[in-house]
Amino acid sequence: MHLEILVEDQSGSIILENILAKISASLPLDLTYRIHAYSGLGKLPKNLSKDNDPQKRALLSKLPMLLRGYGRSSGEQSAVVIVVDSDKNDCKMLKNELNEVLDSCLIPPKTAFCIAIEEIEAWLLGDRQALLEAYPQAKTSVLEGYIQDSICNTWELLADAIVKEMSKGLKKKGYPEIGIRKCEWAEKVSPNMNIQNNSSPSFQHFVNKITEFAGQSA
Repeated sequence: MHLEILVEDQSGSIILENILAKISASLPLDLTYRIHAYSGLGKLPKNLSKDNDPQKRALLSKLPMLLRGYGRSSGEQSAVVIVVDSDKNDCKMLKNELNEVLDSCLIPPKTAFCIAIEEIEAWLLGDRQALLEAYPQAKTSVLEGYIQDSICNTWELLADAIVKEMSKGLKKKGYPEIGIRKCEWAEKVSPNMNIQNNSSPSFQHFVNKITEFAGQSA
């Protein structure tokens, strides 16, 4: 089975690369994949049948065109996995909107939508041991106050667990610096993550979908 995996940013790509390497190594069947990182989440276009502006690089902005293309070119032994953050959006509503995009395709590809709640940093927080191995000085008082997969300004909580009030400093510097730090956290924590021992339900949903697709290999 071959998977085309689309994720909204570079830090997510780093996390997925390390997770998928672990999943692939644990499977008895061959699994190949390519990860495509985009420039943010963006918004779905109002006209799902029209090609998007090529200048737009956000994932949702390009998604209808991408799924139509995969539908025309993919075979039985391939699938598309879309990984996005829910942010402040209602997860069920977001899932319905994504399914509407898939349903609008003349030839819909085999697809799974995996929504990280609230942000993909929740998957890092779901493996406390991996996080503390990467950042042994992390504040357990902050980590213990986190409710897994809750809407709570997730990346800010992770930042503040690593360094007191780090999130305030990053917000003052703006997104480029935030993106750099998110990539740093991904690079340090995700290599040590245990795919069988993560308290994030959205992480486990992703792992289950990948395993399910792999099991469909001939």
